[in-house]
Amino acid sequence: MNPLLQVSQHGQQIWLDNLSRTLLRDGHLARFIAEDGVAGVTTNPAIFHKAIAGGRYYEDELAALKKTPLSAEARYEALVIPDVQQACDLLLPQYRQSGGRTGYVSLEVSPALAHDAAGTLAAGLRLKAAVDRPNVLIKVPATGAGIDAIAQLIEAGVSVNVTLIFSLAQADAVAQAYLRGLERRHAAGGDVRPIMSVASLFLSRLDTLIDTQLEELGGEALSLRGKSAVATAKLAYQRYCERFHGEEFATLRDLGARPQFLLWASTGTKNPAYSDLLYVEALIGTETINTLPDGTLDALRDHGRVEASLAADVDKAAAQYAALERHGIDLERVGERLQHEGLQQFEQAFAALLQLTA
Repeated sequence: MNPLLQVSQHGQQIWLDNLSRTLLRDGHLARFIAEDGVAGVTTNPAIFHKAIAGGRYYEDELAALKKTPLSAEARYEALVIPDVQQACDLLLPQYRQSGGRTGYVSLEVSPALAHDAAGTLAAGLRLKAAVDRPNVLIKVPATGAGIDAIAQLIEAGVSVNVTLIFSLAQADAVAQAYLRGLERRHAAGGDVRPIMSVASLFLSRLDTLIDTQLEELGGEALSLRGKSAVATAKLAYQRYCERFHGEEFATLRDLGARPQFLLWASTGTKNPAYSDLLYVEALIGTETINTLPDGTLDALRDHGRVEASLAADVDKAAAQYAALERHGIDLERVGERLQHEGLQQFEQAFAALLQLTA
């Protein structure tokens, strides 16, 4: 059996971390959905920059847009929103059949708004209206301002993908923002049942930075390399289960609210010494999502070993965390640094995008 389809039997969704007109018009995304059970799509500025810069299907429309008085950002949105709409439409049958648990496409607000809560809220509402599909997720970074905007967007009935989470503390803050938004929406008489949110925990970058610190320490610290991201994901999932299957969420659950699923992001292995499925095979579990770049999707289909693994070896994950702390590695500071660097990368990609459309 196709390992991608086996994953879904364990309650995990596989999403594609890519979108372009080539994927849409040449039928690749439709085949991923039909044959591999792909249940969603994530995007970011770097993905759209690569698509527009190298995609033949954008050239004529971009040339026409450059003759209009639209801003560079408005031209970018005019190019990508139809792509997001088409992907949403391809996934709409899944969305409807699952009662809104699967079948989503993410579109990110401008990274320039990462520290502007009011601007993020306005942009999220505007993009939600522009896409005009029930299965779009507005993507917001887990910054301080982003946390405030997330609660407001949820309250307003906007489904949200929270991006650039690198630590347990950041994941906890994101979950609390989701709960606040749902509680406020219910208090105002709104329906919490249609709302969806995912919390995107970035993995490979976490190992890359922590491994560098461990190599600087040397000695027995070297034995801890390549284990920190998986440990973080397993511990985050334990907190997820306690929160969303415990008393904290009970009232909202009775109202029909959905848990905020954890999504494993940055799952393409960066260190060639590690398995190409390091962030896939060890993290298969119910009520989670793994968004895969094309190469990792192909690797899972080709040689993936599928079993329920996410809830296993939690004691080893806790021991990894304790060992890192004993070696003086501050995991919350690591998370803050990686979030800052991730924002810089998205800002650079977005700036390059606007150069394409200027």
